[in-house]
This record gives sequence, C-alpha cells and structure tokens, in this order.
Amino acid sequence: MTKPAAPKRHLPTSPFKAPVTPAPKHFAMGDQVTHDMYGLGRVIGIEDGIAALVDFGSTQMRILSPYAKMTKL
Repeated sequence: MTKPAAPKRHLPTSPFKAPVTPAPKHFAMGDQVTHDMYGLGRVIGIEDGIAALVDFGSTQMRILSPYAKMTKL
C-alpha cells in the first residue's frame, strides 16, 4: 500500500491560480452538529484546535480536528 500523495505547492511564477484551502471548522460550546458515523449531537467541550467533545445522546465522543466528518447545523 502506498502513502497518499503530498499536496503540491503553488509556485509564484505559475500562470494558474493557487488552490483555495478551506478554512478550518470551529465549533463552540452548545453547537448542534451532525457526524457521518455517530449522527446528531451537541458540543459539550472544546480543546482549542485539537478536539471537540460531543454528546450524541447514547454516548460521548472526542472528535479530533480537522472534523472532516462533522458539520455544524
């Protein structure tokens, strides 16, 4: 199995526009969220830039940044 390719850097002399990188998602206490695997939940704790503690009703999970599978409602 091979490693995923590293993102290519944009050269200043390139005639093409630099790729737009999405802004990191930020969650606050009390935000209602949905997770691809765990479903609907509410943020009950934040570790700045590291993780969010989310209560999904039946379980509490610590979701690590960059929160790829979690969106704010």
